[in-house]
Amino acid sequence: MQYYGDSPAPDGSVWGTVQGMPGALVRFVPGAHPPETALSEYYEVPWQNEKATAQGFAPRGMDVDSKNVVWTVLSSGHLASFDRKKCKGPLAGPTATGQHCPEGWTLFPLPGPNYKGAVDSASADSAYYDFVDRFDLLGVGKDVPISTGNLSEGLLALVDGKFLTLRVPYPMGFFAKGMDGRIDNPTAGWKGKGIYTTISTRAPFHQEGGKGTTSKLVEFQMRPDPISK
Repeated sequence: MQYYGDSPAPDGSVWGTVQGMPGALVRFVPGAHPPETALSEYYEVPWQNEKATAQGFAPRGMDVDSKNVVWTVLSSGHLASFDRKKCKGPLAGPTATGQHCPEGWTLFPLPGPNYKGAVDSASADSAYYDFVDRFDLLGVGKDVPISTGNLSEGLLALVDGKFLTLRVPYPMGFFAKGMDGRIDNPTAGWKGKGIYTTISTRAPFHQEGGKGTTSKLVEFQMRPDPISK
C-alpha cells in the first residue's frame, strides 16, 4: 500500500490517501518499536454504501486539521472530511473491512455545474490537492480547508459550510498543484501572512502567454475590507 497524499496529525498518527476505486484513507501509528508495534486503520470512501449519506470515490491530496479531522479531495467532485471520533464500530479487526465507518465521512459538493446526466459525481470541477489553514493565514478562519479548483481556475475555501471561491483572473489557465502557508511578520496583520500555491501543468504553453510560459508561485492574501492598506 502506498500513500498518494500524506500528513502528520496532532495526535501523533500519520494519515495518507490510497488511490483506486473507491479509494481510502489510512491512519498509521508507529508505536514504541516499529515495525513490530505499527498499526494501520483503513477507511474507504463511502461507495454503494446504504448507510452513507453521500457517495464518492478516488481521493487525491489531503491534510489534517488541529482537531485530527482529515480533509481530502475526491475525483467525484467533493471536498470530504473524515472524523474518526464519529465511528461507532470497531476501528480495527476482522469487521473493519473499509466501509465500516460511513458516519465518519462528510462530503461537500464542489461549487459550479455538473456534467449533464451525471449521477456518480457532484461537480464537474476537479480538485487535485487541499490544504488546511490551521493558523488563519488567509484571514477567513482557523482550520479552514482549501482545495484547488483546477477546472475553475482558483482556490475553493470551505468557510462555515459554504465555499468561498478565490478565482485568479491572470494569467488565464491558472492550475494549482499544491499549497502551503507562511507567516513573514506576525505583527503585520494580513500583510504579514498568506497562502502560497504553484501554477504548474503538463502543458504550460496552453496558459496565457503561450510558448515559453513557465510555472509560477502565487501568494493569496485576504484584506479585512476592500480598502484596507
